[in-house]
Amino acid sequence: MPLTARSPRRPRGLLRADLVLLHPPALYDFRRHDTLFGPVSDAVPSTPVFEMYPLGFTSLGARLEREGYNVRIVNLAYRMLRDPGFDVPAVLSRLDPVAFGIDLHWLVHAHGALAVAALVKHLHPETPVIIGGVSATYFHRELIAHPQVDLVLRGDSTEEPMVALLRALCSGSALHEVPGLTWKHGRRVVVNPPPPVPSDLHDVRLPDYGYVIRSVLRHRSLADVVPYGDWPRYPMTGLLTSRGCVYDCAICGGGASAGQRLSHRARPAFRSADGLVADIRDAQALSRGPIILLNDIRMAGAKHTRRFFELLRTAGIRNELVFELFSPPGRQFLSAAAEAVPRFSLQLSLESQRQELRRRFGKFVASNAAIERALETALQLGVNRVDLFFMIGLPGQTYRDAVGCVDYCRHLLERFAGDGRLQFFVAPLTPFLDPASPAFERPADHGYRLRWRTLEEHRQALTAPTWKQVLNYATDAMTADEIVAATYDSYDRLADLKREWRRIDAAACERVHAQTRDARSIIAAVDRALAHPDIAERERLLAQARDRIRGLRNQKSAAADELKWTVHGSLAAPWRTAGLVARQLCQEARRLVTRRLPLLMRARRIRGPGRATPERQRRDGDTPDVLASHPAPVDPRYGATA
Repeated sequence: MPLTARSPRRPRGLLRADLVLLHPPALYDFRRHDTLFGPVSDAVPSTPVFEMYPLGFTSLGARLEREGYNVRIVNLAYRMLRDPGFDVPAVLSRLDPVAFGIDLHWLVHAHGALAVAALVKHLHPETPVIIGGVSATYFHRELIAHPQVDLVLRGDSTEEPMVALLRALCSGSALHEVPGLTWKHGRRVVVNPPPPVPSDLHDVRLPDYGYVIRSVLRHRSLADVVPYGDWPRYPMTGLLTSRGCVYDCAICGGGASAGQRLSHRARPAFRSADGLVADIRDAQALSRGPIILLNDIRMAGAKHTRRFFELLRTAGIRNELVFELFSPPGRQFLSAAAEAVPRFSLQLSLESQRQELRRRFGKFVASNAAIERALETALQLGVNRVDLFFMIGLPGQTYRDAVGCVDYCRHLLERFAGDGRLQFFVAPLTPFLDPASPAFERPADHGYRLRWRTLEEHRQALTAPTWKQVLNYATDAMTADEIVAATYDSYDRLADLKREWRRIDAAACERVHAQTRDARSIIAAVDRALAHPDIAERERLLAQARDRIRGLRNQKSAAADELKWTVHGSLAAPWRTAGLVARQLCQEARRLVTRRLPLLMRARRIRGPGRATPERQRRDGDTPDVLASHPAPVDPRYGATA
């Protein structure tokens, strides 16, 4: 239906959702498309489906609630992962919001986001489809050319623009005033000016756990908002301490230059110390699991960090706090953490054992001696765990450099007498360099050769048989083959080291070797198939390889299991959880009376009954807009109706 003043979209009722936010899997048809995803998600809690939805979903929902709108999150990726029989078209067909929103935050969702958008447009041809996120912002002009995409909301802080957009859709007013919006006006693409960039996060919770609880109460579905597959058993919660970053890592789409390019952000916006502690209290009421503070809290400055720890000491926090840090912590920081909470841990992405490679990458540029002094201090002060991450695929990193990280892990074990609190992880930089990152914009300057540049190329790459074909880069020091070899050789060597130091037993070590042998063999078979000159024989060989991949589909890597914390019981003390739920229930009741009902009454008073149908538009002389005046053709490339 055209997005004109003659076609307002009324809010849907007291409890019905006005905006449905859909999180797609990375590859839409992963349940029947056999792909060797390999180690693409070994350094994050989610699976290769990347079922963890952006934290911004919850802040959008909370902000729109304050205006009287109802927002529902549906984590399609998690629902599809948990239930092989989950019927996506049937579920989507029962929804009837004012608009659907789909995230394309991480580029790994290029296939899933467009496929879900095509399916939604097929089922609801008159309902606007909005796409947002960092990758959507970068590729907004390419996205808006797709028939299933009506609107692209740009930027990293879209709470206020989304309020303006939903108001416009509900009132039928013009879209020219919605900041950061890319849209279609007839056959012309309109790019509205960017929105103002918030300088702080005082009123933004990331995530907003209160909204999550209210959403579950309103829509009676916990599964829709579960953040990742193993969360019910390993309920780790995360809090984002900032939007934007002072660092400018070569491959990161969230760094300083990418923030300036995509969101016109000159400096990070930080969550206040008071707000962070309040968020930690809410997270503690939901789960006994660790709470990770994402982004280095020290970027906000010493005064902010001191205030945070002062408040934390009197907050009565019992959960373990995990600090993500981008440079070695000093004694003062570690002492404050040890005094403030009973248990604290660190996550340090060293990336490489070589300082010159770290400097070229843009993070942990300190010397190894400085890093080791920080580790020694942390262990002395009682840190519960230190996760050390190494990456394969860095600028200038050779095969020898990549596998050499295991030798550095051995050095650390020897220096610290095999201290079990040191945990080691290695993973390839996969599957893509982030759009807008320095290396994506100037690959040659940073030692990369890009294989894919457009959104469509990345979307197609995600359907490849193995992660080697998905990679969008090679480096000046390693080919794709060498990156694959370095990855699996590092896995084998690290498993042997962990067995030697009794971190894992012989059976677990052999499982790692068996997994890497199988993966190498399948990748080699796919390479032979793709090189075969005869098309029919090539397809036969690929089918054989995919049959072998199917047998490994549900195989979990050892690294993914080692990332998990042991949690005794998934929920917090019943009185805490019950108290938080009761408060949110009362807040939801007040909101329905003071915000929702007035919104519904205004909508009825201003517009009268119903939507403007295409028949009514023709009768009234409206000219149909190309946005949704006819059911959008479903491109078979997306596979979303299968």
